[in-house]
Amino acid sequence: MVDGGVRKRGCSCTKDDFLPEKSFQSWGNYGRALMETPLRLRDRVLTRSMDQTELVEVKARSQHEMKKTLTWWDLMWFGIGAVIGAGVFVLTGFEAKENAGPAVVLSFVVSGVSAMLSVFCYTEFAVEIPVAGGSFAYLRVELGDFMAFIAAGNILLEYVIGGAAVARSWTSYFATLCNHEPNDFRIVAHGLDPDYRYLDPIAVVVIAIICVLAVLSTKGSSRFNYIASVIHIIVIIFIIVAGLIKADTKNYSDFAPNGARGIFKSSAVLFFAYVGFDAVSTMAEETKDPGRDIPIGLVGSMAITTLAYCLLAVTLCLMQPYGQIDADAPFSVAFEAVGWGWAKYIVAAGALKGMTTVLLVGAVGQARYLTHIARTHMMPPWLAHVNERTGTPVNATVVMLAATAIIAFFTKLEILANLLSISTLFIFMLVALALIVRRYYSSGVTTPANRNKLIVFLLLILGSSIATATYWGTTTDDAWIGYVITGPIWLVGTVGLWLFVPQAREPKIWGVPLVPWLPSLSIAINIFLLGSIDKASFARFGIWTLVILVYYFLFGLHASYDTAKEASSDNSELKNVEDGAVPS
Repeated sequence: MVDGGVRKRGCSCTKDDFLPEKSFQSWGNYGRALMETPLRLRDRVLTRSMDQTELVEVKARSQHEMKKTLTWWDLMWFGIGAVIGAGVFVLTGFEAKENAGPAVVLSFVVSGVSAMLSVFCYTEFAVEIPVAGGSFAYLRVELGDFMAFIAAGNILLEYVIGGAAVARSWTSYFATLCNHEPNDFRIVAHGLDPDYRYLDPIAVVVIAIICVLAVLSTKGSSRFNYIASVIHIIVIIFIIVAGLIKADTKNYSDFAPNGARGIFKSSAVLFFAYVGFDAVSTMAEETKDPGRDIPIGLVGSMAITTLAYCLLAVTLCLMQPYGQIDADAPFSVAFEAVGWGWAKYIVAAGALKGMTTVLLVGAVGQARYLTHIARTHMMPPWLAHVNERTGTPVNATVVMLAATAIIAFFTKLEILANLLSISTLFIFMLVALALIVRRYYSSGVTTPANRNKLIVFLLLILGSSIATATYWGTTTDDAWIGYVITGPIWLVGTVGLWLFVPQAREPKIWGVPLVPWLPSLSIAINIFLLGSIDKASFARFGIWTLVILVYYFLFGLHASYDTAKEASSDNSELKNVEDGAVPS
């Protein structure tokens, strides 16, 4: 409301806060924009942002700077707090019981190797482009606006689903702490589908509390996370030491009951346990010395996390026969089964702490993703606002956590875990691909011949990886002839990059070692793990992708196109993937 020309203080929620671009100023403008959709889409597909654009001009659209308060110590504990939570305390038991057996430790190793390769790729980008957009910003620079938006939709899905899964697991362990079954604290709506009928109000309350913490202060969130993560590490050490005292090696007699297929199927789902480290990369904008702090924080936290996961998995399967492991609260029930009922309270309290920090770090990370996406106007710019007093993106935080609370209220953990793994593996594959493009392609430096060789070799790597995953997902354990074909093709693509395409760019501060081998391997592993996920989850993933494409063609495409053209008319914001200009 305006009184005497002065806007009253309060929440601004006019149309211009959400759709201020030229295409939405009138129905006529919108109609013309829709008619130009093919032209605009071609422009967005062929146009990439620049490092400097993301670092300066796009960041300035938030009106206020985020405060640079974080060090490598903060990032390392954020990484530990972000990752060690529901994945290990819940899914370890479920996967050991249903798929991998005691070989679940190998599932964690496979997922951990894949996650560490992705950490290397994220680290190089985060050091050179230290902005809140994380992988969205990296993909926008290297693969263009359209691919960045597809990734953005899946990044947001990853965080909403991940937060919802952790919040529901929080309820399960809280029930164990109170000597109740997990569903005792949920409301049963018999009229709904079985996968959505167990309503979880406690999860909603926990998310609301996390929201308040996340909007108040990033440094305050870091302090809370640091203290809580130290307690968490102490609890994990207790579980390992106390559990191994009660170990029985006979429980390892049937190590891999479902063979390699069970191990890799579990690896695909257990990748959920490593989700969260990418949230640390979104804090690069608030890091004092990104070149030093990010590599130490990201790589260090992932190494500690992988070791902890493997030790916890070994301990659990030595305490109980895998067929008797409880799927909802495996560690608590395992201690009760060996006669140490008192220990389950320590385990449950530690698990609750771990899940709380996962939710907190996830809330901080997902809001920064959404903030940077909104800075490009692919999402409404109202979401890009950074609060002047707190230095945090309040609007984005509240919106993301509201969506998380709605999903957490209805949906079972198994559905969430599978869908989350698809989204995450897809994003990590794209980041590895973008790193190869960053190293081997630079407009004005790479010759057309080298560009064409790069495209061919990348297609060989991607095609062979997809073929391997498809062959794995559609054949039996004893089939092997397909791998004899697809493996060498992947090798030819990687060797071809290594020998015949010169690198166009060297990292300025910190770089992934053994390029192109490590990013190429990351692409192959991530796609291979996708081949182990069930069809129903891919169907849900397809529906979500269709939804975000509809939004993009109706709104996001036109808003980001208008914003880019307005900016480029003044300061040449964007560069084309190809030599020469894109027709407009």
